[in-house]
Amino acid sequence: MIPPAFEYARPSSVDEAVRTLADAGEEAKVLAGGQSLLPLLRLRLAFPELVVDIGRIPELRGVREDGDTLVIGALTTHHDVIRDPLVRRHAGLLAEATATVADPAVRHRGTLGGSLAHADPAGDLPAVALALDAELVAEGPGGRRVIPAREFFLDYLQSALAPDELLVEVRIPKTDGWGFHYEKFQRVAQAWAIVGVAALVRRADGHIAEARIGLTNMGSTPLRATAAEHALSGADGPQAVARAAEAAAEGTRPSQDLSASPEYREHLARVLTRRAVLAAGGTG
Repeated sequence: MIPPAFEYARPSSVDEAVRTLADAGEEAKVLAGGQSLLPLLRLRLAFPELVVDIGRIPELRGVREDGDTLVIGALTTHHDVIRDPLVRRHAGLLAEATATVADPAVRHRGTLGGSLAHADPAGDLPAVALALDAELVAEGPGGRRVIPAREFFLDYLQSALAPDELLVEVRIPKTDGWGFHYEKFQRVAQAWAIVGVAALVRRADGHIAEARIGLTNMGSTPLRATAAEHALSGADGPQAVARAAEAAAEGTRPSQDLSASPEYREHLARVLTRRAVLAAGGTG
């Protein structure tokens, strides 16, 4: 379909982009890689009066270290996230999960910040950001503010970003020494995950000392499987992991759609959590 008519702006700096958004109010949409917004426009599910193209702002790209934290520019593409040596060394879960996003064409255009700001609970990276305890940095007319990932995703396709704010970077604590794995189930290759599980596991003295579990497509936002995380503390073998994984769906509200029933999604959450934790813990 043909998108509705809109005005177009292409700022060359973050300051200019923020001013443009502030002037437009709620009638503007930000265009980064375009892999989320353009389909919405073509399907006429979005009707912005102004599209603000931030794709030419160089300061929003790249990966750097800040002590024990990785700082990733919001416009860093999935392709660059996957290949970046700092991400692979210090946030391997992000690199592994990003490699499962869509297909190579999408990964070359799509951006980390765009995926997170889109706030689709079926997207892979929001759940990964939760599991990694990431922080998202937004810049608006009043300056910058840091939003923990657990507070960023508000509802289906709704984030904590204000209309005049721009997501500028993602801060991820280094997870050196943690095992990790991203496991998802999908009907066909490159499709959205019916359910996905992002697992981080820290082992000590032969057992799991700490686990973090992010769930994809188990509610109107990405979720942490907190009951399973608590149950995994001290688990020391496959049977203990399997018992703990039975709690993975507690507190979730999965949707009913053509792909799966809520009950089937709950079943998948338990199965995939067991698989992901065993793989992350080196016992899968």
